[in-house]
Amino acid sequence: MLNSIRLLLAVSAMWGCVAHAQMTLPSHQAAATLPGPQATATLPGPQAAASLPGHGGPIRAVAADGTHIVSGSFDGTALVWPEGLVLRGHDGAVNAVALMADGTVVTGGADGKIMLQRYGTEPVTLGRHDGPVVALATQGERIASAGWDATARLWDRHGLVRVLSGHDGNVNAVAFAPDGGVVTAGYDGTLRHWNDAGAAVIRLGVPQNAVVVARDGQILAGGADGVLRRIDPDSTMSELRVDTMAITGLGLSPDDTQVAVVSLGGVAMLIDRAHLQITTVLHGSEAPLWSVAFAGAEVVTGGAGRVLRRWDPASGRPLGLLGAAPVAEPPGEGRGAQVFRACAACHSLATDGGNRAGPSLHGLFGRQVASQPDYPYSDALRALDLVWTPQAVAHLFTVGPHEATPGTKMPEQVIADPADRAALLRFLEQATRASPLKD
Repeated sequence: MLNSIRLLLAVSAMWGCVAHAQMTLPSHQAAATLPGPQATATLPGPQAAASLPGHGGPIRAVAADGTHIVSGSFDGTALVWPEGLVLRGHDGAVNAVALMADGTVVTGGADGKIMLQRYGTEPVTLGRHDGPVVALATQGERIASAGWDATARLWDRHGLVRVLSGHDGNVNAVAFAPDGGVVTAGYDGTLRHWNDAGAAVIRLGVPQNAVVVARDGQILAGGADGVLRRIDPDSTMSELRVDTMAITGLGLSPDDTQVAVVSLGGVAMLIDRAHLQITTVLHGSEAPLWSVAFAGAEVVTGGAGRVLRRWDPASGRPLGLLGAAPVAEPPGEGRGAQVFRACAACHSLATDGGNRAGPSLHGLFGRQVASQPDYPYSDALRALDLVWTPQAVAHLFTVGPHEATPGTKMPEQVIADPADRAALLRFLEQATRASPLKD
């Protein structure tokens, strides 16, 4: 049952099928002013970085440039490592992150915004999509974004340059090609290689969630069917099954010889690009995994936990964590506590849940919706006239958050088994009224 909850959440979050209008290029866009350089921070060693708080929800995105690592989370923040610097500005999950050559962090969120950020300065909104932004790429001064408005978009530091329309549905991934073009991957099962004249379409027949392009022009795409596809410049295609569940992230090694792959099922491995063969399995990873990147001589992965996991690409052994230890299992035993483990990454049972993707559930029943102090609820949720009762929570997980609480930022998910819903409610009735807990 737990896996089915995760699968429903992930499928909704990545490949939800929605209707989109064709986009046209605006006649002009206000110029964004890039914040100036920041002072160089003193970098702590690995032990200091591991002790920093980390994210308050699952890690959705990761990027690295050999010096710094940036992670984006469902908690609405991006973190810059090893300093642990917190970047804010999005109203909702940070789904995509990228780094520019001068260290500027680019973030894309569920709110549709694309932001340029430096720690210690106000974030600058570069522009926005008409739907969530789910992927970013950079090449020199250029930025590419992919969104759930059926478009990819090209930007420079001053604003929007071009809208790329043509996908039939969500655009899930984007990468720059060595010829200066852009490659996009979509829910419609196509890859599109864009240049000034238009787009060459590669039809794969399966929704695609991730894409990278090597310096020789070879394209690698990760599909919802768990298959890694390699497309050569002459259009020759090769395939390697990585998992029975969807591939969620890809990363190229600095020398382009290896491809890192992660999946919804928690598979994490390195693939020899030339031979399309598995070379290293990263043992002990979590599920689901959402993102992966090479960071100098290491590989980093992000997923259901609140931390980045560091790996040795040669041996596959773990090298440690960036961020505090993962959320402890909830107190109690039985089926209800087990079902709640899918909720624990985003919700605390403590009076002070800290930096989590969702508000603390302490004192849940009898509480007005959107009333937890200091939590950034959406305006739509604040306007709801709803009190949390066992019946209201049961309805939430029967029909899904978006129907039960319109305007919520909670990812869409249901608990299909009535027995599991009843067990969760029994657990919550006890756990949320207990003495204040310590995280």
